[in-house]
Amino acid sequence: MRRVLAAVLAALLLPLPARAAQTQRYVALTFDDGPSGKYTWALLDGLYDRGVHATFLLCGYRMVEYPDITQRILDEGHEIGCHGYSHKNMSQLSRRDIASELIDMEDLLPDGYRPRFLRPPGGCCSDPVRQVAEARKLAILGWSVDPRDWATQDAAAIEKLVIEQVRDGDVVLLHDMTESSVRASLHIVDALLEQDYEIITVSALAGKRGVSLKPGKVYSSFPPKE
Repeated sequence: MRRVLAAVLAALLLPLPARAAQTQRYVALTFDDGPSGKYTWALLDGLYDRGVHATFLLCGYRMVEYPDITQRILDEGHEIGCHGYSHKNMSQLSRRDIASELIDMEDLLPDGYRPRFLRPPGGCCSDPVRQVAEARKLAILGWSVDPRDWATQDAAAIEKLVIEQVRDGDVVLLHDMTESSVRASLHIVDALLEQDYEIITVSALAGKRGVSLKPGKVYSSFPPKE
């Protein structure tokens, strides 16, 4: 009987088998059309307080107006991608004009910084856009979740749509142009963090998933490999 009790006690003292570590889930939040002054500033404050990083697709004509914000985006560890200079529909432009849109925007970036992504305004892509992006060594960035935050002032609806749709590896399209978008974005960050998502830049997400970005190729999400 003593031997049986000793065996039971020994079994109880053995370390439990380690549970398989839960695979980390990642999301990239992207912000188009800025910088926009007070709204981008408020967004950056919120992201800084939460310790997360995002990807900002900037327009050159707005960078001219808010150069301090452009620098702050980089200083705080975020990523900048190209959204063109004037926000024109690039699918309707010649290759020369597309190149000018990209070069004029990139010339406004701090010395030594080279963007990795082009997101054509409206996501409007074409063969010339792809060709110029390839020549400029830019991957083309799409998205996999779009709450159309630019079309509504309902922050709760924006947040609800994203949280219901988001999955591991998604690229979420947002804007930093209105108070409602910024408020919704920070609520989204809080909700995702509570669900143990890690919110990172698009480049970091691609790296986590072992994706080697190719110039001129379109990327809309980076799901885990099955």
